[in-house]
Amino acid sequence: MEQEFASSLLENAVSAFASLPGIGRKTALRLVLHLLKQNEQDVTAFGEAFIKLRREIRYCTMCHNISESEVCPICSSPSRDASTVCVVENVKDVMSIENTQQHRGLYHVLGGLISPMDGVGPQDIEIDSLVKRVADGGVKEVILALSATMEGDTTNFYIFRRLAPYPDVKITMLARGVSVGNEIEYTDSLTLGRSILNRTPFQDSFSTNQ
Repeated sequence: MEQEFASSLLENAVSAFASLPGIGRKTALRLVLHLLKQNEQDVTAFGEAFIKLRREIRYCTMCHNISESEVCPICSSPSRDASTVCVVENVKDVMSIENTQQHRGLYHVLGGLISPMDGVGPQDIEIDSLVKRVADGGVKEVILALSATMEGDTTNFYIFRRLAPYPDVKITMLARGVSVGNEIEYTDSLTLGRSILNRTPFQDSFSTNQ
């Protein structure tokens, strides 16, 4: 049974926090009560930070990473290797790989994985734009850095098939230092970094899985 509050304002605030992933109502209540102890200026700044984020954040037109400009700082950096594109599921995976400091190329954020059970098909994620990036030229290697799950493997294989018309582009995948079933964001930086450095040709995975 959910706890009821005498104040509808308190109830609404607790419900708002509890709607966030991983936040239960008890934790939400502690957060709300903590904010109530702060001065009004600090709480206002706290709220306005999220309003400003939602209003002004955008997605890079090249890689679909979050950005404050049309092209994100990674894609626009002259020090990055534009010939290598690392394909990831989401923005959190970009952050995880950047923390390893082992990838100096660019990224391509799919925004999800192919999952027929969840009604997510190839047309629902950013695969067409990846194929277009390769077709436009300049890309020499595509690193498939997706989670070692059934959905990740399905998406890897689909992308491999879509990029088959471009034989000059090397398609690699993370070394299996990332355990089967693990998601990229939960893999420690050392293991992830080694998996990037020791990446293997994607087609080699066919023989190892037989």
